[in-house]
Amino acid sequence: MLETLIHWDEKLFLFLNGLHADWLDPIMRFITGRNEWIPLYLLIIILIIRQLGWRSVFMLLGFGLLITLADQSASGFFKPFFERLRPCHNPEIEHLVHTIKRCGGQYGFASSHASNTFALGTFLFLVYRNKWSKLMLVWAAVVSYSRIYAGVHYPGDILMGAILGVLSAFIVYWLYKKFFYKDLQKIHGLV
Repeated sequence: MLETLIHWDEKLFLFLNGLHADWLDPIMRFITGRNEWIPLYLLIIILIIRQLGWRSVFMLLGFGLLITLADQSASGFFKPFFERLRPCHNPEIEHLVHTIKRCGGQYGFASSHASNTFALGTFLFLVYRNKWSKLMLVWAAVVSYSRIYAGVHYPGDILMGAILGVLSAFIVYWLYKKFFYKDLQKIHGLV
């Protein structure tokens, strides 16, 4: 059963990765980068500080816990435990993989990009529940897909990373609600 799932995952990866175009490569290279999104993160932090004032410290602590939980579950636990080679490191298919960047570490299950972006997107959606927070979920999906396009993750890596990110967001949101929600309810416009 597991071998069948892995086979399907490889076939789906090769199909999706094969849907590349020269004009799209630089766009996807930008989307899949880490440092390229620093301005977005700074904008989110600035908006939260403007909205919450000194209380933004609770949200920023939540972000820290959120990213630590999401990233470490993917990179610190899943990758070394499962040791699944990235497609671009897999000797059976690497010659078929279209890459647009350096391949990265040996292992790819689960995707840290998917875990981190879905954690942030889901947490912001749970807290704010507005159109902008819904766009963060779309952003997470696009960044995650860019990892398949870049040749560095299988769809299964992305799916598991997204699941880890969403679970991390729900855990941190539960803590946020339990300890800070009552004070911040009016500020977030939830009442």
